[in-house]
Amino acid sequence: MSVEKIKTLIIGSGPAGYTAAIYASRADLKPVLYTGMEPGGQLTTTTEVDNFPGYPNGVDGPKMMEELKAQAERFGTDVRIGEATNVKFSKSESEFHEVTIDHDKVYHAKTIIISTGASAKYLGLESEQKLIGGGVSACAVCDGFFYKGQEVAIVGGGDTAAEEATYLSNICSKVTMLVRRDEMRASKAMQHRVNSKENIDLRYNTEVVEVLGENVVDGLKIINNKTKKTETIDITGFFVAIGHKPNTDLFKGKLDMDETGYIITKGKTTKTNIPGVFASGDVQDKEYRQAVTAAGTGCMAALDAERYLASIGY
Repeated sequence: MSVEKIKTLIIGSGPAGYTAAIYASRADLKPVLYTGMEPGGQLTTTTEVDNFPGYPNGVDGPKMMEELKAQAERFGTDVRIGEATNVKFSKSESEFHEVTIDHDKVYHAKTIIISTGASAKYLGLESEQKLIGGGVSACAVCDGFFYKGQEVAIVGGGDTAAEEATYLSNICSKVTMLVRRDEMRASKAMQHRVNSKENIDLRYNTEVVEVLGENVVDGLKIINNKTKKTETIDITGFFVAIGHKPNTDLFKGKLDMDETGYIITKGKTTKTNIPGVFASGDVQDKEYRQAVTAAGTGCMAALDAERYLASIGY
């Protein structure tokens, strides 16, 4: 098995990975970027991005990611298709970190930038999957604006669901909030916020049976899991807020993480607990999860990597 030695390896190709690549290549770190199995990341499932600065008319997610990729390549980033399947991190500054791609290509890298992102959890209904991008969304802050003055529903009972329901209530005419249990998991403060909004219709013990609509969402079939009574409600947007899963399984036991699997970075940096390994984007951010904040931490990771390489004289 041949081994390729490089200065900087970037794992992941969302806004964080590509921005890291732009900065790293301009700093002459000659980065190699592996896209992972979903080139472009979560944004490739987003039809319209309206909140990224510099696009006054909006841009669709896949096009934006293609432009970020082209920008990274213009400065010399080597973008390759493939998925990291194994990692061996070294704690010594004099040694290389080892990453295996697709079980057969081995890289020895002095610095690694992890930008593998997070995946939104969905209910898993066939009707829901079919309409992702057609009225089904996992990000109210990203897509709520498109439903201004319309009736929508949101599923989830935690702080994120409560926050997103409140956010939507300021934009939409009515928000039906569906909570599977007989109480919310959200903090009392967030529950008070939800209860104070007159246009949030809070339904406990309620689950989604089917998302209705051919090409776009036009309704929801729901069931009360206590009474077994079903009902159909008319909506144009359906938001899923049942959590995100960071794509960090590969790094379990090798990097410090919090209880939900997000990589812990030191202070206001992107440094992990291993020298020369940095994390950027949603993989280390459960608070904001926006394209623009992911891009910002991608920039930080490249700068952190550049300074690290300078400090060890490599």
